[in-house]
Amino acid sequence: MAELALLQVVGSEPEAEVVIGLLRSEGIQAMARTSNYAVGISDAASSGAGLREILVREEDLTRAREVLEEQQSI
Repeated sequence: MAELALLQVVGSEPEAEVVIGLLRSEGIQAMARTSNYAVGISDAASSGAGLREILVREEDLTRAREVLEEQQSI
């Protein structure tokens, strides 16, 4: 089983879906999960809102970073 690596933390589920869609369009498998960063600050995690971690396979991490950097330069 491939090891997962943290690519980025984003502010919401919709933002995570945009990033995942971009990565998948480049052939990179990605997934999001609720982040436990700053747990206890609010009840956002229980409502489904809040920070999301974008994860990719460890071997895809460098390419995934490049894809995001290329997108930011547009």
